[in-house]
Amino acid sequence: MLVFIALLGACSTGPQISREQKLSRKADAPYDNLLIIALLENFEARKRLERAIVDELAKRRVTGVASTSRMKTTTPMSRQTYLAMVEELNPEALMVIQLIDIKSTVKMKDSASPEATYNVRPSWYFNVWEVELTEYREPKSAEFKSSYALLSEVYEVASRERVWAIDSKSKVTAQGGSVAQNYIVFLDEGKAQVKRLKRDGVIR
Repeated sequence: MLVFIALLGACSTGPQISREQKLSRKADAPYDNLLIIALLENFEARKRLERAIVDELAKRRVTGVASTSRMKTTTPMSRQTYLAMVEELNPEALMVIQLIDIKSTVKMKDSASPEATYNVRPSWYFNVWEVELTEYREPKSAEFKSSYALLSEVYEVASRERVWAIDSKSKVTAQGGSVAQNYIVFLDEGKAQVKRLKRDGVIR
C-alpha cells in the first residue's frame, strides 16, 4: 500500500477494465445516488480514489458521496461505520473498491551523462599541457515499476445484493522522489471506472 501511495507522482498506462459480473437483471438501476467506499489501508489513498470517482460522477449529474468525507483518519473501516453512513445518506447503492493485487520492482538508474569542466594550462615542458578535469555527477535514481489490480463492486441497498463488478488493472512507472505531486493515477482510475459504470447502465 505504501508503494501505491508513492505512485501518485507516476505515469500510468491507464486502467484495463474487465467485467467480472454483468449488471443484474434484478437491479433497480440506473442509480442516481451512490456511496463510494474504498477499502484501502492508507486513508490518503482512499480519499483520493473516492474523490476522483465522485468528481467523475458529478460530471454526469450523478450524486456520489465519498465515505472519507464522513470520516476522520482514525475512524475504523468497520461494518458499523458504513451502516451509519447508509442510514444518514440513504444512497441507492454502494460502490466498494478493494486492492486485490500489487507487484513492484525497483531499479537503480544511472544519472545522465556527467557535466565536465576542463582547465588547461601550459607546463614547463615543450608542447606538454596540464589538464584538470572536474566531473559533476548526480546520484543514482530509483525507478519503480508496479502493477496493481482493483476489484470494484456495486451493492444495491434495497436488496442488499451485489449487482455488478469489474476488475481494473494498471501498470505504473515512477521515479524516486516524485511523490504526492501528481494525482494522475487516481484520476485515470476514476475516469475509467465511471465510464464503465455508465456503459453498463449502472448509472444514468
